[in-house]
Amino acid sequence: MILGGLFDLEDRQAKLTTLEAEMADESFWNDQQQAQQKIAELREVKEIIDQVQALTTQKDDLQILLELLQEEEDPSLLSECQASLKTFQQQVNAFELQQLLSGPYDRNSAILELHPGAGGTESQDWAEMLLRMYTRWAEKNGFKIEMIDYLPGDEAGLKSVTLLVKGVNAYGYLRTEKGVHRLVRISPFDASGRRHTSFASVNVVPELDDDVEVEIRTEDIKVDTYRASGAGGQHINTTDSAVRITHIPTGVVVTCQSERSQIKNRDKAMKVLKARLYEQKLEEQEKKLNEIKGEQTEIGWGNQIRSYVFHPYSLVKDHRTSVENGNVQAVMDGSIHVFMEAFLKKQVENKH
Repeated sequence: MILGGLFDLEDRQAKLTTLEAEMADESFWNDQQQAQQKIAELREVKEIIDQVQALTTQKDDLQILLELLQEEEDPSLLSECQASLKTFQQQVNAFELQQLLSGPYDRNSAILELHPGAGGTESQDWAEMLLRMYTRWAEKNGFKIEMIDYLPGDEAGLKSVTLLVKGVNAYGYLRTEKGVHRLVRISPFDASGRRHTSFASVNVVPELDDDVEVEIRTEDIKVDTYRASGAGGQHINTTDSAVRITHIPTGVVVTCQSERSQIKNRDKAMKVLKARLYEQKLEEQEKKLNEIKGEQTEIGWGNQIRSYVFHPYSLVKDHRTSVENGNVQAVMDGSIHVFMEAFLKKQVENKH
C-alpha cells in the first residue's frame, strides 16, 4: 500500500517547508517564470499531503470500526465496515495510480508508432494485431484515437502506423509499452503450418504543448508531398495532400496523410517531428548521464519487453516485471492495464 511504502509523507512535508522558505525570500519574485513554477509545485505538494492525511484519517477510522466489530457481532456494523473498506481501497488505488503517473509529460496525449520487424507479411500482420490491441485498450479506457499516418502491408498487415492517442495520462500509460514486442504462433501465411516468431517495435512520445520550445530551422527540413493512400487515405487521394518531412541533421522522417488539406497534414507532421526531436534530445541527455554514472543503457530495438505466445501454449509475459497472463485473447482485446501498472510500480520502487 502506497501510504507506507511508495510514498513518504515526511519527504513531502520537508519539500513543502523548503518551498515556503523560498517564497518568503525577498528575491522570490525577481524571476517571474520560476516563481510561478514554484507556486505550482507548492500547490501540488500541498494537495498530495492533504490527500495522504485524509487517507490516514480514513484508515484510523476503519481500524476503530474493525475493533468494534471484534467486540460485538453486529450485522449492520459488518456491512458498514465492508463498505468503508471497499471505498478506502478504491481511494488508495486511485491515489497510488496518481503518484505513478507523475512524470513531467505523463498527463499529455501520446503519439504512438508501430513498425514491424524483419519477416515481411508475418511481422506486418503482427504490427496490425498490435494496432488493434492498442485501439481496443484506448476505447476501454476512454481515450480517443486519431490516425496520423498508415502505410499498409503488401499482402496483409501494415508497414507503419502513427496514431495520436488523446486524453489525460495517455502518455503516462503508453510510455510503458515502448520497446520490442515478440509473437510466437502457427503462421496463417505458412501452408506447412510451422511455428513462426515475429517482432514489432512500439515507440511512444508525448504530444507537446505549444509552450515547449524545440528549434526546427527551415533549412534543416525537406518537405515532400505525395498522393495519400491506404487506411485514412483512400477517400482523399485525388490530390497530393500527404506530407513527408525529413529532418536532415538527424535523419528523422515523419509522414502524415490523415487530412484532406496539405496544410493540415504539414501542421500535424511538424507536431510529430517536434515531439520526436524533443524525445531524442532527452534520450541523449540521459545517455550522457548514464555514461558519467558508468551504467549500461538499453538498446531500443534489442530491448524485447514482452512475449505473446499463441503456440504451443497460451501466455503473455512481460520480461521487465515477470507479470504473466494466460488469457492471450483478452490481452489482444486490450486488457493490458495490468502490465502497464506493474511497470509503473517497478519504476517508482527502483527510485527508492
